[in-house]
Amino acid sequence: MRAYLLTGFGGPEKLEYREDVADPVPATGEVRVRVTAAGVNNTDIWTREGAYGDPDSGHPSAWRGTMTFPRIQGADIVGHIDQVGEDVPVERIGERVIVDPVLYSGNEKDLASSGLMGSERDGGFAEFATVPAANALPVDSTLDDAELASFPTAYQTAYRMVERVGLGESESVLVTGASGGVGSALVQLAKARGSHVVAVVGPGKEQQALQAGADATLGRGAVPERESVDVVADVVGGPSFSALLDALRPLGRYVTAGAIAGPVVNMDLRGVYLKELTLVGSTVSTHEQFAALVREIEQGGLRPFVAGTYPLRELPRAQQDFVSKKFFGKLVITP
Repeated sequence: MRAYLLTGFGGPEKLEYREDVADPVPATGEVRVRVTAAGVNNTDIWTREGAYGDPDSGHPSAWRGTMTFPRIQGADIVGHIDQVGEDVPVERIGERVIVDPVLYSGNEKDLASSGLMGSERDGGFAEFATVPAANALPVDSTLDDAELASFPTAYQTAYRMVERVGLGESESVLVTGASGGVGSALVQLAKARGSHVVAVVGPGKEQQALQAGADATLGRGAVPERESVDVVADVVGGPSFSALLDALRPLGRYVTAGAIAGPVVNMDLRGVYLKELTLVGSTVSTHEQFAALVREIEQGGLRPFVAGTYPLRELPRAQQDFVSKKFFGKLVITP
């Protein structure tokens, strides 16, 4: 099959396009998916760069530490089942599926050590991918495959964030990085829960954020009004962290699932305990939460934002465009 292999930690030169990779064979309890679309994520870039390690150590690290190379990346997989392993009903062949990218035992406490498709096992930047049968969810939607592939990692991350802080109706939420995949998903999911949404976006992206459901926008780098929101949903981190905590009202909640502007921040603990703030970390969703997300997709309540599609051969260009952040929503590979 055709596939892109990640051969080691580093830059785009570590991606190797091949047309002679052995077709994967599903093991017991697995299915093989003929991939028709695979989303591009920050996780792909950071894993390739080994950026999950201690920034001061000089030692690259993947999502869960060490990594086996070569590896086919790509966590967000949509396609059709064309083979099944033992203990999987043959009737599943032909199903259109969207893949839950999270690999864990099913115990919620194990999410903190869960693996991901494209990191701990081969993913979707290829013509075929094998996945645990339970991770391949049938999907009945009028959306095309590229649109569906814009959902998995970004939306399940956002879904987990709003669940972790119990975001409710009539609450106000400030969403950072709202033009990206997770940020635009947060805007939609928060609005669907009846929240007032303030989206932080880069220049020229304000109208798209409003179309996604935001009630108001702030420019990137703008300082939000003090004690103006109940919840901050942050995927940016970096120098703006203190201002985000200042924006929280007493008893406010801050939730983070990313740090694209930098993972090391300064914090005045007095602001945390005097306002009785809650700080919450969030990573990936449970299988049950992902299934609930798929139901919302099928019901048409969520809108995909696909900014561009690329053939498999152009994965390095797609990643380069992704890093530029000059788009709103998601970029998708169509093998």
